[in-house]
Amino acid sequence: MSESRSAGPARAPRPAQAERALLCDALTERGPAAPTECAGWTTADLAAHLVVREGRPDAAPGILLPPLARYTERVRRRTAARVPFDELVERVRQGPPRFSPYRVPVVDNNANTVEFFVHHEDVRRASAQWEPRELTSELEQALWARIKIARFVLRNVPVEVNLVRPDGRAARVARGRRGPSAGSVRVHGPVGELVLWALGRTDVARVRPTGPTAAVNALTEAGWGL
Repeated sequence: MSESRSAGPARAPRPAQAERALLCDALTERGPAAPTECAGWTTADLAAHLVVREGRPDAAPGILLPPLARYTERVRRRTAARVPFDELVERVRQGPPRFSPYRVPVVDNNANTVEFFVHHEDVRRASAQWEPRELTSELEQALWARIKIARFVLRNVPVEVNLVRPDGRAARVARGRRGPSAGSVRVHGPVGELVLWALGRTDVARVRPTGPTAAVNALTEAGWGL
């Protein structure tokens, strides 16, 4: 009799996959009418956004391109109104459609790790009672590897910005539109908190800015988001 071969340990999901599942769990737990940290959006609005982003290539560009944003928003609203919330969440949970580039693992890793982490926290932190969760080292590494997305989001802030993690590693994510004379700010915090802060969740991200008072104030008063 031949020996049976062990299948070996199951491969752990990639950070983007793990955050997708956790986000869907959070959406299901909160239901369709709960608030989120995406200004003006309920959990149903957020779920519709995710479905459109991965499943409507005609509408997805408007998420980042202002001239196309009106059409994207119209498609998102229609999707939220016509598709039951549970079905929206299930579509997100099952992953992108067959034709979507997000099905390619490298695209999923690069485009969805930050997306699903931030939106998971958008749902979690809209509750009155939340605490930061402990992130896996794999997720922290994946988030830090993509931290330079903040350069796009912070491109118009008036001062230089450096994000500093607890181990001292830093990443410059803004040069300051007024040049070096405007000052420089260092924003300290765990990797996940830095990502949330850089992408506009400044009211819930637990970070600590340091630098000249005028520069810190100028940055605090600036508005940005993604």
